[in-house]
Amino acid sequence: LKSTASGSRRTESDRWSSSARPPSGTQKVSAMSHMTESKIALLETEMDTMVADYNESLDTIWMLICAMLVFFMHAGFSLLEAGCVRFKNTQNILAKNLLVVTVGFLCWYAVGYPIALGTIDEPTKMGGFTNFFMDKFWDNKSLFRVWFFQ
Repeated sequence: LKSTASGSRRTESDRWSSSARPPSGTQKVSAMSHMTESKIALLETEMDTMVADYNESLDTIWMLICAMLVFFMHAGFSLLEAGCVRFKNTQNILAKNLLVVTVGFLCWYAVGYPIALGTIDEPTKMGGFTNFFMDKFWDNKSLFRVWFFQ
């Protein structure tokens, strides 16, 4: 409280006009509450993005582990076949199994995926005829995982 020259007492709130008053306690709390809510919303958005990235990483790791197991199955089948033939035919059987895996991979890479899972313009067609040789896979990275899984 301050005294004026005329002797009347003036409070701090009298000094400020109604438009230029400093924010009151409830206004400060409201502004801080709004800032806190916006920060929480931003953190929730970041967390959702992180969870989605984490889940995609786990899916990819699982796919790679399963692929490794399938390749080991090919090696085991090669050993089984090598054990079922005479010694002189072992090299031929192992080469045949390696050739089957390699040709199968190349055929799937070139034409298998586009016919089986390529996108189609008309739903009446039997298979899609796009994405030959993994064309436009960099536009949608999840296609790599689908391609590898099949």
